[in-house]
Amino acid sequence: MIDTARLIFFLLWLNLLPPLAQQIFGSRFAWQVDGGLTFFDGHPLFGRHKTVRGLLASVVGGTALFFVVALPWQLAALTALAAMAGDLLSSFIKRRLHKPVGTSIFGLDQIFEALLPLLVIHSYRPLFWWQFVVVLLVFVVLAYLGALFWQYLTLHPPPENYARIVRSTVRYREWRSCHEPLARWQTLLNLTSFLSDQVLLTAFFKITGLYGRGVSNALVFQVEKKECLLAHLPAAFDGYRILLLTDLHLDGLPEITSRIIDSLQGVEADLCLIGGDIRMKTYGPHAPCLRELRPLIAGLRFRDGVFGVLGNHDCIEMTPDFEEAGITMLINDSEVIRRGSEKIWLVGVDDPHYYKTDDVAHAFRNVAKGATVVFLAHSPEAYEEAAAYGASLYLCGHTHGGQIRLPGSAALLTNSRAPRYTASGSWCYGAMQGYTSRGVGVSGVPLRFNCPGEITLITLKRQATPVN
Repeated sequence: MIDTARLIFFLLWLNLLPPLAQQIFGSRFAWQVDGGLTFFDGHPLFGRHKTVRGLLASVVGGTALFFVVALPWQLAALTALAAMAGDLLSSFIKRRLHKPVGTSIFGLDQIFEALLPLLVIHSYRPLFWWQFVVVLLVFVVLAYLGALFWQYLTLHPPPENYARIVRSTVRYREWRSCHEPLARWQTLLNLTSFLSDQVLLTAFFKITGLYGRGVSNALVFQVEKKECLLAHLPAAFDGYRILLLTDLHLDGLPEITSRIIDSLQGVEADLCLIGGDIRMKTYGPHAPCLRELRPLIAGLRFRDGVFGVLGNHDCIEMTPDFEEAGITMLINDSEVIRRGSEKIWLVGVDDPHYYKTDDVAHAFRNVAKGATVVFLAHSPEAYEEAAAYGASLYLCGHTHGGQIRLPGSAALLTNSRAPRYTASGSWCYGAMQGYTSRGVGVSGVPLRFNCPGEITLITLKRQATPVN
């Protein structure tokens, strides 16, 4: 019986390692196993939660405990790999069932993850039939209960008066990012970003003499005018105009606020959406960006107002200041926009990239099924969930379109776990249309090359229904 207990422990250990690695490394090394590819049905092969990092964590961690199950280390590694193959098979099936990423299904999530490694072990050291039954039953139950406990531990909602659902690890991140007495230590706490952006990249462009040109490029914006055809758009909203401003990073470059205001002269719209990242850095005082934000918002006059979401450079403590400046913040929430008896919905979610506090289900809680929905998020990384809940148009930014590109090339870096086709411009996912803005400001280094900043004016058009 001790062998059976060891098998159960070993499988539970393999099951724990991927989420544990995610908590340790955050968004680092989170390369999708499927590379963002989609299957013939238009849905991802496995989804963005299945990463190379998680697979390697399980294989390395499983190999390290080869002595627990008295297997050669090579076979322990193969067993761990089989467990991950079973996990991927479960995810593949769930995507074919059109289940959103992160959905838990009792049995399906656990059965292959236990069965495949047991078959590998059985080929080396035969197991009794009852061992298969006991291990499968116990593992399925314990792994499912463990997943529920893990979700409770990392996603447990704070008090009701807190504006959004956050993970326990996020509370520290937010405090660290917005606690101004820590500002003097922020370079040490963010050493990786400081070295890559402020030391290496800055030094490279200054040495090559391109730094000044990059700054000049960053202060030139293009007003991109796009039309979006929506099949079920109410007639009263045919020609409805949305101004999308995202990734402002207002304290990043001198003159950027006045340049934005100048670029908006003569631009007419019904609604303005702010896609997050008001601040330049991810830490320290936010008063400088607020000083720039107030005159910008004061000059915006739209019939249906100004709405915004938080980005990964913003934190929850900044929300009251944003709203005082004139932005209605949508933090996993929705707002209805009316024209007479007809209406569309605006849904906004919290940051899906760094804080990972987007809650699409909660944001859609008041939205009628089949309604026309304009979905606003900081990054494209909530695209699967948004489509599953019936979003019509997904608007976002975050990627900066790459910000620094080689001539004629697509974005080299997107800083997004979403598929690369969502990194810039128009895209589609199933019945949902999407648009990712290159953003207005700059992040990291205050430079742009072959990727100008963007102010986006989107006109909604009613798609004609074919007559049979």
